[in-house]
Amino acid sequence: MKYILASNSPRRRDLLENIGVSFEVMASNINETIDEASNPYEVASRLAFEKAKDIASRVKEEALVIAADTIVVADMILGKPMNEEDAYKMLRLLSGRAHQVVTGLAVINSASNKTAIDYSVTNVYFKELSDDIIHKYIASGEPMDKAGAYGIQGKAALFVDKIEGDYFNVVGLPLTKLQELLGEFFNMSLI
Repeated sequence: MKYILASNSPRRRDLLENIGVSFEVMASNINETIDEASNPYEVASRLAFEKAKDIASRVKEEALVIAADTIVVADMILGKPMNEEDAYKMLRLLSGRAHQVVTGLAVINSASNKTAIDYSVTNVYFKELSDDIIHKYIASGEPMDKAGAYGIQGKAALFVDKIEGDYFNVVGLPLTKLQELLGEFFNMSLI
């Protein structure tokens, strides 16, 4: 079976490559507007489904389309920062406290439209961050394309005191959950 990753995320690509999955990349063009007051589990799942559906509708041959959407939750939904000021506000909010990283996951068979949707949640605990550290991190440019304005696989690894749950979920693709969905709904495996 052919796999298509509905994402341009280099982190998601790396995760699939690291476990030896052969796949193509097709980026979705859906509108990712988030209502910060919405249920975060529904938002992440809905966005992942919309991405997968968008790509599945464009694929001519049978393929399993994999899509994910990651958000950070700390009193409200935090998507990607719009600018450096927004990144500062997000990192200040996360400083010294716990938050949740929620990744919605959707898999669609492009030929049959059979669909599996779920989400994964990881609790992340940040150390107290000084304004100087936050500004240096923002100046690195790393937080600008990441939910919650940080990437655990980069410099922000230094901010994390501990996590509870799937590390790969925080990176952006919960591999264990993906394996479960493939097995349960499609009788397939990533191995």
